[in-house]
Amino acid sequence: MWGLNEPRGQKKRARPTLPLIVLFISFWSAAVMAEGFPSAGEAPPISEAPAGGDFQLDSSRGSVALKDFRDQVVLLYFGYTKCPDVCPTSLSVMTQVLNGLDEAELARVQGLFVSVDPERDTFAVLDEYADYFHEKITGITGSPEAVAQVAAQYGARYYQVELEGSSFGYAVNHSSVIYLISRQGVLRFIFPHATPSPVILEAVRYLLANE
Repeated sequence: MWGLNEPRGQKKRARPTLPLIVLFISFWSAAVMAEGFPSAGEAPPISEAPAGGDFQLDSSRGSVALKDFRDQVVLLYFGYTKCPDVCPTSLSVMTQVLNGLDEAELARVQGLFVSVDPERDTFAVLDEYADYFHEKITGITGSPEAVAQVAAQYGARYYQVELEGSSFGYAVNHSSVIYLISRQGVLRFIFPHATPSPVILEAVRYLLANE
């Protein structure tokens, strides 16, 4: 399976090979939670895929909407800056993808890191965190309601867990996948946690060349 939202009713064309891309519609079965899977709630039926679509959140430089990046391929990830290992691992993969692009390709690709912990992830914190990984990754967040709405569009799941005896107070368990959005703003691929960066890089180049 190539991913989500394949064009229908069109003549098939030759495509570059994307080895080992298993991009699950029922992707919760492959998603990794920062501290474990939630005890409540079920994965959607295999026929249901997240809709994706436009959204608007905020950054230190003002509002950021997905439509701002039309004609760019977008790498989207949901997490939070105090995540101990899952988020750094995933953003390191995103960084490897961005570093694998040439200058012309990089100008047409954008990374977005959506914080699901707006209570602690201020814009200053998000900027420092995102910039550590790559200048083409922008940290964004919003009100709890706004973040929840965007997460629902993309099927991202998260919830707080109290931490006894920790100065952090709580952790946020969350699904860990990288979403790849086409230059037209369509959700096209979902990469489970620990997908090798060369696989994602090849998919990015496919979207740059074909969609």
